[in-house]
Amino acid sequence: MGNHPFLFGLLGVLIVLFFTIENKRSGKKVSPNTLGMMVNSQNAQLIDVRAKNKFETGYIQGSRNIPFTQLKDRMDEIRAIENPIIIICDMGVQAGAAVQLIGKDNVFRLEGGINGWQAAGMPLVGAKGGNKKPVLSKSK
Repeated sequence: MGNHPFLFGLLGVLIVLFFTIENKRSGKKVSPNTLGMMVNSQNAQLIDVRAKNKFETGYIQGSRNIPFTQLKDRMDEIRAIENPIIIICDMGVQAGAAVQLIGKDNVFRLEGGINGWQAAGMPLVGAKGGNKKPVLSKSK
């Protein structure tokens, strides 16, 4: 680092550019708290692009499942939605690709996806109770 400050500085600039471009490429983000406000005030539509089996393990109330593999086939239906659209996936990466694919200004992705939603303490519909403790029987 001390012998090559120019190269180290260039590396820093490239890292900043990478994250800036990646952030713009993956679409506008909506936080879990903002999602609720957009649904209530702007009637935002929630589209979960996870596979059907993952969707059925737990989803955000009011969302509908259109797996990522089916997006191209249902593009006319999605683009016809006038209200804001929020795309949901596991961690936000696949949703970013979906936002780019749809290509409308009023399409957003949930920051952190379902994992970010749960980390913010928000509930899922249909989620199985994974925190239940087993019932221990007493033997006499």
